Amino acid sequence: MTGMAKTRIKTRHTLAKAGVITGLVIGGLFAGLPIVWMLSTSFKSNGDVFQNPPNLITDTFSLDAYLEILGNGEQLRFFLNSYIVAFAVTILTLLVALLAGYAFSRFRFPFQRTINAVIVSVQVVPPITLVVPYFGLVVALGLYNTYPGLILTHMVFTLPYAIIMITAYLNTLPRELDESVKIDGGTSWTALWRVLVPISVPGLIAVGVYTFMISWNEYLFALTLTRTNDMRTVPIGIQLLMGQHSYEWNQMMAMSILGSIPVLLLFLLFQRRFIGGLTAGAVKA
Repeated sequence: MTGMAKTRIKTRHTLAKAGVITGLVIGGLFAGLPIVWMLSTSFKSNGDVFQNPPNLITDTFSLDAYLEILGNGEQLRFFLNSYIVAFAVTILTLLVALLAGYAFSRFRFPFQRTINAVIVSVQVVPPITLVVPYFGLVVALGLYNTYPGLILTHMVFTLPYAIIMITAYLNTLPRELDESVKIDGGTSWTALWRVLVPISVPGLIAVGVYTFMISWNEYLFALTLTRTNDMRTVPIGIQLLMGQHSYEWNQMMAMSILGSIPVLLLFLLFQRRFIGGLTAGAVKA
């Protein structure tokens, strides 16, 4: 290979690398600018939000919006409700999905494919089409405006994905692990909890973070299945800041920032295991 050919190849690699970096920077700015603007707005007074020309950094920096949110008992109740519902949904979803995933991965039983098809089909149904029937069902069961009503409804939409992912993850684990436990006198229950669960932590974390995020951000059913403010969640609390004649934009942005922190912290704490769990579950589904 001549020197000129090597130079051309090196130039192409450099241009390709520069193009990738440029694309990543543009994509990062496109995705990050709304977040930066939301953060900036939360530190402004409500009157400065519509300042013309708009300023990213305001001269009237203020924490009033955050103090108003954190000092309001009703707003704090929205956060408490979201934590209760999201954590309950996450724990129950992981428990049920783990047992179901283990059954699908390790056993063969009648109508297994049919049940799998039903689970997958739930994922393709638009949630908005189920609002009316779910509302009627929740009211008939006496669960309207209660934690169990919200938790069970959220689980309907988090369980299918969780079962699919945990089943796929368990399929990557050799069956010899189960057989070795049975040779030592253990049962399938022992194999699940003492062998498979400890080595499935990355997959469980991935599913748990995703489940928490879905439940935390859910708006439609949280609005439909609750009546009083003491049962509302954070997304509804943000919407309630939209008054009949004026919007509290700075408080809305402050509450949005505070509402994003739990999911952000979960992702940062479990980032490696989250990505590893998703990857492992996708390799041998």
